[in-house]
Amino acid sequence: MSTVTPMPLSCFSISRLPRILFGAGEFSRLASEIAGYGDQVLIVTGGSSFTDRSHWGVLQSELKNLGISWSLIRIPGEPSPEWIDQAVAKHKKANFKVVVGIGGGSPLDAAKAIAGLLPQGNSVMDHLEGVGRGVTFVGPSLPYIAVPTTAGTGSEMTKNAVLSCSEKGFKKSFRDEQLTAQVAIVDPDLLASCPRPQLVANAMDAFTQLLESYTSPRSNPITDALALSGIEYFLLGFSKNSEADLAGPEYLAYASMISGICLAQTGLGAVHGIAAALGAHFSIPHGVACGTTLAAVTKTNIAALKERQPDAIALNRYAQVGRLLSHQLEMDQQSALTALEKTLWSWTEILEIPKLSHYAMTAADVDQIIAESGGNSMKTNPLVLTTQELKEILLERL
Repeated sequence: MSTVTPMPLSCFSISRLPRILFGAGEFSRLASEIAGYGDQVLIVTGGSSFTDRSHWGVLQSELKNLGISWSLIRIPGEPSPEWIDQAVAKHKKANFKVVVGIGGGSPLDAAKAIAGLLPQGNSVMDHLEGVGRGVTFVGPSLPYIAVPTTAGTGSEMTKNAVLSCSEKGFKKSFRDEQLTAQVAIVDPDLLASCPRPQLVANAMDAFTQLLESYTSPRSNPITDALALSGIEYFLLGFSKNSEADLAGPEYLAYASMISGICLAQTGLGAVHGIAAALGAHFSIPHGVACGTTLAAVTKTNIAALKERQPDAIALNRYAQVGRLLSHQLEMDQQSALTALEKTLWSWTEILEIPKLSHYAMTAADVDQIIAESGGNSMKTNPLVLTTQELKEILLERL
């Protein structure tokens, strides 16, 4: 018998997902997948970590053999609206049949946005949530294939492209179901090129997404089952990786993929609400922003729930994750909550996740970060946190 009280079976929806090709060696199917859409492809990738590897040379040979021409765009960092608009303007007259994103969250989000805009050739600022012109995206989008080379963001499963503008201090989404990838190729072999600090940061992002999806008020029985599965496999891969051992990267790749599926359906929580505001103002990797605040936010959520909503199902869910992390499934709720908090704090220390001051944040910045943390993710936190609670979280991690 499960120790989690099941949710009432009320209405819920599941948004469109890609066709998933998961497993070691599945990258070899990319060229044939591209050929299914036509003979011209735009490939969006990051710096040189992918193109310096043998996979790139093999892909080029396969595309050539199939008579497919390609153009390559490299994105140096997080995509900005200006960068997306320039890429669209440069390539809108080309006759691409499909767009492929290969890399971490930034290349995947950039490819997603470019695929959506190329048929029309307009600015992404027409559609960007909160800061754009409020124009409804009609589409169509070009077909898009997602190939992650890191395990963390889950972008290959979502319908939103996250764009940043440091000058104006925002990090917002271009979001529409038509932007969802047609195909996602998740090949754990591609993780071998990912540097350890990035791998750890991305792993913390994936775990955060699983935890926040599981405790979201918008969770449903399907996402509950997936989130727990993702957490179980995350623990298998993360325990190995914590010792700098890449054995079992398929576990992290699976957990990341599942976290993307879940967040696309349920939304996230306060960790991501804060992380979006932090990323808009400081050069802090998204996974680090999540990892450094995860324990503090979880502690605060649990304390606030006990005080204001002691019967909330989210407390049972936090406890269930605590049981999984401690490998003691019969643990009572309070002991499990304590175990969860203790484990998250220990990860923060063992992995040496930097504090916010490492990225030049000071106490003088706290009020602005709080003011800008009220995005979509905050709306699906288990409860509304007070300004004082958010302030204490940020000050604790300075």
